[in-house]
Amino acid sequence: MKKSLVALASLAVAGVASAQSSVTLFGVLDGAVSGYSNKAQERFTGQSTTASQTALSSSGETASRLGFRGTEDLGGGLAASFWLEASINTDNGTGVDNGALKFNRRSTISLSGPFGEVRAGRDYTPTYWNDTVFDPFGTNGVGSNLISTASKARWGSENYFNENYTRASNSIGYFLPPNLGGFYGQVMYVFNEKIKYDPAALTPNDPQFQRTGRYVGGRVGYATGPLDVALAYGESTIGASFNQGWTTTLNTWNLGASYDFGVVKLFGEYSDNRAKTDWSRSQFVDNVPTPGFRGGLIGASVPVGPGLIRASYSQVRYRNTVEEGFSAPRADKFALGYVHNLSKRTALYTTVARLNNKNGAGLTVGGPGFFTGVTGASLVPKTSTGYDIGMRHAF
Repeated sequence: MKKSLVALASLAVAGVASAQSSVTLFGVLDGAVSGYSNKAQERFTGQSTTASQTALSSSGETASRLGFRGTEDLGGGLAASFWLEASINTDNGTGVDNGALKFNRRSTISLSGPFGEVRAGRDYTPTYWNDTVFDPFGTNGVGSNLISTASKARWGSENYFNENYTRASNSIGYFLPPNLGGFYGQVMYVFNEKIKYDPAALTPNDPQFQRTGRYVGGRVGYATGPLDVALAYGESTIGASFNQGWTTTLNTWNLGASYDFGVVKLFGEYSDNRAKTDWSRSQFVDNVPTPGFRGGLIGASVPVGPGLIRASYSQVRYRNTVEEGFSAPRADKFALGYVHNLSKRTALYTTVARLNNKNGAGLTVGGPGFFTGVTGASLVPKTSTGYDIGMRHAF
């Protein structure tokens, strides 16, 4: 009986394998020793308190991952594909998602052909691509640009947070075909999958019935030779209360570009993010602020023998997020790093970064949060410094 079951299982696996044009196991393991030092200062006395940490970290140069992807040739130029990719903490072998190994980086099924590609599942959002593609550090480690850092953090008096910043679940997207003379693009729609009631007045006053989670966005670009430039826009519903009659959306647009001169590759990006609250009841419409932040990045990478020097300067400025009488919070950051390629798949690297907060901004390069102080103190975030020294191997 056991032999029969084994034989049947072997046939099933062989059948699946033969039906696929290709199936690939791939991944990256990236581990580093990282250090962080985050200093807060008392507003009136100037006395400072520093929270520091040294840790074995993951993904200092490239995000650690384990994945499977496959394609079946359907004939006539059509192909069916799947992609499953999970995040990994190299330091302890667990998954990034609460310790469980889940396919939280990407989980998609798609159909492609001369028309382009239609893709469904969990995937990168169009507005995230520019933040990572036009960052010399690829939004990894202590060198990650401030546009990305601010977009991942909670901000403003309303504690805004965009769950669809990097990736979005429950999405359906379309990608242009690759043969358009350098032009590329994508659009994405994300279902919030919330329950709706008719009549609408019966909607329960509970978060699971609100309209958060929806996203719609797109990206278009042009890449030819050394030039790559792209523009993206997205709208994400980050807060809602049907019963109180309001919905808050975060509208994001960014423009990024890079140019490779051979001896140096230059990067640049500008991003604008605005939170807008729409009220269905007219008495709440007046004097509703539109808080948000805008950010910029300039960077460069310089090939040196088998290695690569990386450098960037980024900044973020908030708007309509502070009390009257105080200047708007802002932050800027310098990052410098070097990657030494031992082979096409293996590299050693090091990165250092310094971040300065002003007027109440509270961003860090990583590690512990700022010390908030005891009752009666008025500590505000000031500086954040960090380093990564690590190794990356791809397979």
